[in-house]
Amino acid sequence: MTLTGILERIILRPDTIPLAPPLKPGAGESFDPLVRAPQPNWASINPLAHKSMSALPTITHIYQNHHVDSTRWNFYAPRSDDIVVSTSYKSGTTWMQGILQHLIFLHQPIPPLDDLSPWLDRRRQPIHELMQELDAQTYRRFIKTHLALDGVPYFSQIKYIVVARDARDVFMSLWNHYSNYTAEQFADLNGTPGRVGPPLPRCPADIHEFWKHWISRGWFAWEDEGYPFWGNLHHTASWWEFRHLENILFVHYNDLKDNLMGEIRRIASFLHIPITDEELVRVAQSVSLDSMRREAERTGAGLVQSFRGGADTFFFQGTNGRWKSVLTAQELEMYEQRMHELLPPEARAWLEHRGRN
Repeated sequence: MTLTGILERIILRPDTIPLAPPLKPGAGESFDPLVRAPQPNWASINPLAHKSMSALPTITHIYQNHHVDSTRWNFYAPRSDDIVVSTSYKSGTTWMQGILQHLIFLHQPIPPLDDLSPWLDRRRQPIHELMQELDAQTYRRFIKTHLALDGVPYFSQIKYIVVARDARDVFMSLWNHYSNYTAEQFADLNGTPGRVGPPLPRCPADIHEFWKHWISRGWFAWEDEGYPFWGNLHHTASWWEFRHLENILFVHYNDLKDNLMGEIRRIASFLHIPITDEELVRVAQSVSLDSMRREAERTGAGLVQSFRGGADTFFFQGTNGRWKSVLTAQELEMYEQRMHELLPPEARAWLEHRGRN
């Protein structure tokens, strides 16, 4: 095959690329910063990956590890009114799903969130089973992904909502999340058949050790931070480049906290969902942090199996700035370096200052 043919397969038809064989499931007992998933580095052989993207996003990477498998999107058939919610992690994913849940079911009984909005790239549920459930939905669908835009298909006819947050706040929330994984959660993530790459390691006992590796190493060869999950800054950068597209909406976690009703109205307008002032108040009350936590306690039995403390751990405090009393001056220098290297100045300014007085 010619070089042109190889590049065409990589860029335009990633589903035809042979995948790395899955490793045997393991329990992942140690945190090894040198372990990476054995993924091919498409960016290193794809000259277009280092240049400004074309008018529309293109898949250039396959994401497969203990949590996710981006090739599951090959089975997705979009409907014209579909909504995709994308975050790296711990940036308001479930909050946004709750907002959409109440907007879509504004005038009818509201089913539990777990029954409505699947995480399509998560490996846990067999993809054919998940797609049967998704195809059977008769209401407006809203689907969750944690993939960067270089790993998820782009369709001009659907809506994308990207939620992001100051990376230091993401880290503090992720620490609470990861450090409270139960043994059942590790067994489920690492033991689900088809895992590509090493198992998810146990969380370090020391938050500073976790920071050092999270901010300076990538799980995938084309990422430089996010270990042992996937890139947080890379996720933002990949979507930021295409924020000008009319079907992509950026929402900041701080704006949800500081101006919830204003952001709900903006989201409803983006989705062409009419909403009255009275309905807006009702939705805002239903998706407050306390309301979301109570609903999760009532319906989210899986949170008890996955996290020590269940819903209280999963939602935790929802506050910002806790990193100020945790990260050292040297650790903040690492942060400064990463931000300078990986994000354009305007993206950094938006992450750090959006929604703040």
